[in-house]
Amino acid sequence: MQTSLNVNLSLSFYQLVELARQLPKKERAELASILMDDEPSKEQILKGLKEAIEEVNLAKKRKIKLKSAREFINEL
Repeated sequence: MQTSLNVNLSLSFYQLVELARQLPKKERAELASILMDDEPSKEQILKGLKEAIEEVNLAKKRKIKLKSAREFINEL
């Protein structure tokens, strides 16, 4: 039997962690999996590839200047 309850609560991060710790192990693992799932969708990957190809083409035409690997690393 599954029950649904919609509640709008304001909790601190600590309070949320404490509530999550009270969940059974299986549900706690499922919640962690959902919260950590940040893999891009197929559409996001294709959009990123398209933008990258457009940027490379613009650089080949000398319309933009790409950063060197060193400049890129220094930004991180």
